Amino acid sequence: MGELKTRMNIESFLSDLIAEYNNLIQQTIRMNNLKSAVRLSRERLRIVEARYNIGNLSRLDLQQARVDFNTDSSKLIRQHEVLYTTKIRINQLVAEDNVGKNICVTDTIINYNSLLDKETLWQKTLKQNTYLQIAQREKQVKALELQSARSASYPYLKLNAGYGYDENIYEYATYKKQNNLGFNYGISLGYNIFDGFNRSRKQKNAQIAINNQELVISELTLSVKSDFSNLWMAYLNNMELTKLEKENLTHALENYEIAIERYKLGDLSGIELREAQNSLLEAEERLVQAQYLTKLCEISLMEISGEIMAYL
Repeated sequence: MGELKTRMNIESFLSDLIAEYNNLIQQTIRMNNLKSAVRLSRERLRIVEARYNIGNLSRLDLQQARVDFNTDSSKLIRQHEVLYTTKIRINQLVAEDNVGKNICVTDTIINYNSLLDKETLWQKTLKQNTYLQIAQREKQVKALELQSARSASYPYLKLNAGYGYDENIYEYATYKKQNNLGFNYGISLGYNIFDGFNRSRKQKNAQIAINNQELVISELTLSVKSDFSNLWMAYLNNMELTKLEKENLTHALENYEIAIERYKLGDLSGIELREAQNSLLEAEERLVQAQYLTKLCEISLMEISGEIMAYL
């Protein structure tokens, strides 16, 4: 039982650590996206300032470009804080004394396994899920308790054995001393006829405990199956969303490239360019979120099926 509880704690720790590391990747991608947004806003501000200086744009256009640039810069500053906090959580998880220690992320995208097989994972869940195994082990313990209670009703056989040494001293007129060495043994067969119904009561209680544990296992299995089904549906949906958001990002990027060229030619207003820029940033955000949620579903499926150690 102890090793199963230890395994459960290890699986939970690994799940949290892997999820937090992928969150770090997510926050790093967001920061890079915001850096890109700041560069785009800076370029727009440069164009507006140049046109304002030659009288082609109003001060309102200049002020709006500055507001948008400052807004994006503010978002980037806040994202630096979010990223730092995420690194602190990872350092806490691994018991790093220097919680502010920098963590370098080499991954530029969130990679997830798109080839998980539902039936294979479910069969592994039934066999390897730690909670189910603990419940089964508890049933085995209760079965042993029932066996012990029943054994009290069986006849018992006792074997007694001993080895003795006797020294007898007699009067001088007879023998001076006599030593006796001897081995003795005995066998007894018995049976407890009546003990106030204690044996019967213990057996009934032990059987009730087994029946109750079987109900616990059935309910737990149903709960695990429900969690597994929900996770699998979320896994499929988020993979589909990821595909959709990749396509949306491609369109949003093309729209922005067209918009910035038209803006440079004076054929597009600053507000319209800002809308195209926001659409691009939102598409990037939705994509990374869909990828992260897909990864979380994968991690949870691996944990519930007892396969989380495969990440090591």
